[in-house]
Amino acid sequence: MSAKNSLARLSFLIFGFAFLYVPILSLVFYSFNKSRLVTVWGGFSTEWYGRLFENQQILEAAWLSLRVAAINATGATVLGTLAGLALARFGRFRGRTLLSGMTTAPLVMPEVITGLSLLLLFVTTEQAFGWPEGRGVSTITIAHITLTLSYVTIIVQSRLASLDVSLEEAAMDLGARPARVFLLVTLPIISPALVSGWLLAFTISLDDLVIASFVSGPGSSTLPMVIFSKVRLGVSPDINALATIMVSLVTLGVVIAGFVMLRRDRARQRDLQMALDAPG
Repeated sequence: MSAKNSLARLSFLIFGFAFLYVPILSLVFYSFNKSRLVTVWGGFSTEWYGRLFENQQILEAAWLSLRVAAINATGATVLGTLAGLALARFGRFRGRTLLSGMTTAPLVMPEVITGLSLLLLFVTTEQAFGWPEGRGVSTITIAHITLTLSYVTIIVQSRLASLDVSLEEAAMDLGARPARVFLLVTLPIISPALVSGWLLAFTISLDDLVIASFVSGPGSSTLPMVIFSKVRLGVSPDINALATIMVSLVTLGVVIAGFVMLRRDRARQRDLQMALDAPG
C-alpha cells in the first residue's frame, strides 16, 4: 500500500511539474526555430535573437517597463513601510479601520475596476487642475503604486507583528530616541521583508497589463502591452526569444538568491557551532 502511495505521489509530482514547465521549455525550444511559423520546426537558428535586439519598439517598451517597475517598487516600499508601521505599532487610533481597508482593498478588487477608477480619476484631475497633462509614465507609475502598496503593507505589518518588541524597548532604555531605534534596530531586522516587498512590487508592475492599458497614453506602451498586441496578430518567433531571455534572467536571479541564502545559512550554522564549542 505504501509503495502504491509513493508511486501515486511521484506521478502527481511529475504531472504537476510537467504541467508548469513543459510549455516554458517548448517556448525556449522554438525560440531557436529558423522558420517564421512558431509551431513548425525549420532548423536551428539564433536569427530571431538578433532581430529582437534590432526591434526598437520592444526595446523601448522593455526600458519603460523596467523604469516604471523600479520607481513603483521604491515608492510602494516607502509608503507600504509607513502604513505597515502605523498599523503594527500605533495601536488603536482614529482612522485605523479606514487605513486598513484602503490599503487592502486593491488586493480583492478586480484590476478592471481599479484601472477604470484610476482612469476616471486622472481625467477628472486633468480637467479640474490641469494635471496630469495626458496619460503616460507618471499615470502608470501612480496606478502601479496604488496596486502594489497593499502587498508591501501586509508583508511589513506581518514582519513587525512577529518582531520581538523587547529589542526596541531595550534600545530606548539605553537612551535612543524612537527615530534612532527605528533606523538602527527595527529597520535592519525587517530589511528582508522590505526586500521581499520591493521585489514583489517590481514583479507585479513589470507583469501588469490590465491597469496599464487603462492609464497609459500614446508613446507609453509597456512591454506586456506590446507583447499582447503582437500576440493578437499572431505570435512571432522574436516574442519567443524575448520570453526566453526573461525566463533566463529570472532563473539566474533565483539561482543567485538561493546561493546567497545557502552561504548565509552555512555561515550562521558555523558561527553557532563556534559559539557552542567556545570554552566557558
